[in-house]
Amino acid sequence: MQPSDAPVSTAALTVPMAPPSRFNLRDLLLRYALVLILIVFVGVLGVSNGSFFTLSNFNVVLLQVSTNALLATGATYVILTGGIDLSVGSVVGMAGVAAALVAQRDGVGFTVAAVLTGVLAGGAIGLTNGLLVAVARVPAFVATLGTMTIALGIAYVLSDGQPISGLSDPFLAVSGDIYGFPVPVLLMIVAVLGSWILLSRTRLGMHIYATGGNPQAARVAGVDLRGIRLTVYTLSGLLAGLAGVVLASRATAGISTTGAGYELNAIAAAVIGGISLMGGRGSIFGTVFGFMIIGVLDNGLNILNVSPFYQLIIKGVIIIGAVFIDSTLNRKDD
Repeated sequence: MQPSDAPVSTAALTVPMAPPSRFNLRDLLLRYALVLILIVFVGVLGVSNGSFFTLSNFNVVLLQVSTNALLATGATYVILTGGIDLSVGSVVGMAGVAAALVAQRDGVGFTVAAVLTGVLAGGAIGLTNGLLVAVARVPAFVATLGTMTIALGIAYVLSDGQPISGLSDPFLAVSGDIYGFPVPVLLMIVAVLGSWILLSRTRLGMHIYATGGNPQAARVAGVDLRGIRLTVYTLSGLLAGLAGVVLASRATAGISTTGAGYELNAIAAAVIGGISLMGGRGSIFGTVFGFMIIGVLDNGLNILNVSPFYQLIIKGVIIIGAVFIDSTLNRKDD
């Protein structure tokens, strides 16, 4: 047996803690700059519009962020390993179209089949991404950019470029309420809590962090880097497929372009929430904060009647600011 093949305890993945540093107000303000901006923004909205701090508006925000929450959760897995997934927006449209084709037939059985079809279609693209990145060693940016185009093309082929309507009532209930609680919000909560357990309480979660944080040490410690990358891209695809099913149900039609641009919101939510683009750093609750920031921004800017064009500019500035903060803090930590 070669020395490099010798089994090594996963304890080797533990990084010694740095000695505590003295209090630095500048670093503290930098780290929580986005939190402060959100607090100020919410305060301004609350003062300028009385309807902002209402229960009904809070429910609207939760419903609006639920889809991005599923995508951002998948993005969190991928980015933690040092990768990126640009395909999820197109996967949302493709999965919605695939599910809608099955959901045109009435009955609970066809509804279950429609949901599974959409989710598994997303998982297939995610698995393809994983194979390209982990096995074929294609750079993640290139691989997922290619599958983004492929998924969009498949959606157009399946739908012939037309919305797939006439969906059954049981399928439309997928985005309905359970005892007055929206199903998409329930799915968001399950996805977040499930991800927290997976990332913080399981060996798989530890290996995901290790893959992005120090792949060389992880490999020596016996972590299956290929398997981890296959897993996270597949999970991202499955969650994108589920998001596509929910959106098709909400829109009462499968539309090829439904998820256009959604990949940027998902990545933005993860990065704004502190998931390092370098990999290996961040938590799922940071991602929750990220997609809530985006949701509150969207809702607040709509209340203020800000043009969607300006909203895109504002989001872009926030994304750049989040990446700047991340890179600045990483340089200081290193």
